[in-house]
Amino acid sequence: MIKKLALAAAIIGIIAYCISSLSSEADVYAAQLQKFRTEKNRSFRQSAESPLSAEQKAAFDSLKYYGPNADYVFHCNLSRNASPDTVLIQMSDNRSEKYLRWGEAAFFPPLDLAVGTMDMATRLTLFRKADGRDSTLFVPFTDATNGRETYGGGRYLDVPLPAPDSTGLTLDFNRAYNPYCAYNNEYSCPVPPAENRLSMAIPAGEKSFHE
Repeated sequence: MIKKLALAAAIIGIIAYCISSLSSEADVYAAQLQKFRTEKNRSFRQSAESPLSAEQKAAFDSLKYYGPNADYVFHCNLSRNASPDTVLIQMSDNRSEKYLRWGEAAFFPPLDLAVGTMDMATRLTLFRKADGRDSTLFVPFTDATNGRETYGGGRYLDVPLPAPDSTGLTLDFNRAYNPYCAYNNEYSCPVPPAENRLSMAIPAGEKSFHE
């Protein structure tokens, strides 16, 4: 009996430790995300590179965000294009800019999030500016929150370039952000192409700037 009680206590201790560890990791992640958002607010309020006009800066307090949600951090299978083709992405002012179709990220959202996808992989094309100077990949996308809780023209993700031998990457939609034209009509911004229009809702990251 004593051995059984000791074993049960040990198992409970292990479970409690695992829960505590997961909670700690979540807290650290939330703190890092909040720090990033606080710094972005400061930049929008003070920087000469801010997309806000002087009048907007005077009234600006904070961007609007969904709370941190680990369900929208997806670990994706990465497919690279050995010879990326050059494509023209339409801009919001009807111009176009050259990008490389660098590769594709595929992920499997939980069934309660991926309504109507029949457990099929969700895919997003990864782009890179055609001049090859960017150190990040560009992921413009739309989802079912656009025009209601988020900017109607879609949002963006920036993803660090994977290592040459990497077969995966992470898409953290908690860091999804609005294009500059969401704040100021004087800017021209890439329009998410048809291949990156998601049917699922992504209630994570930045919300609409205007009511």
